[in-house]
Amino acid sequence: MIRNLSASFLLFGFLCGVGIAATNSDILAEERIGSLRVGLPETDLKKFIACDLKRSSETLWAADGVYHQTWQCPACGLKLGMVSEKRGGMKSIESITLMNPCKLATKRGILIGSTEQEVRKAYKTDWNREDSTRSGSFVAGSIYGGMIFQFQNGKVSRIFLGAEAE
Repeated sequence: MIRNLSASFLLFGFLCGVGIAATNSDILAEERIGSLRVGLPETDLKKFIACDLKRSSETLWAADGVYHQTWQCPACGLKLGMVSEKRGGMKSIESITLMNPCKLATKRGILIGSTEQEVRKAYKTDWNREDSTRSGSFVAGSIYGGMIFQFQNGKVSRIFLGAEAE
């Protein structure tokens, strides 16, 4: 019932010309950074990462009851938030952060060094004005699940995909 109601609402918005931004889950489910995506299992991840990974220790978070670990690839400008159901278990990507010198691009062609205008054009339908700030960030979706672009001198300096707040 809820799924049908949601689909009806989207169809209504389309037919009436009302702009409806993608929901958080749409951004997380659809967005890709290179071949990486939220939910990608570590067995598949190894095919796409050429840099050495530095792994933090696993920590159980009481908030969600799963084990969290950070995998960093400084030489590639990549940081991955990884999660697993149990300590030492198979992990999957929970979040992706890009910084210089990363050369990966989002599904819509945005990468480190893209202009703020390019981001606004590519993600205008998903722009969350409330979560975005004038001090250098653009949020597509929300901080609870979406993509966050940070700018320095009008250019993308950091891209984050995932949930930055709970």
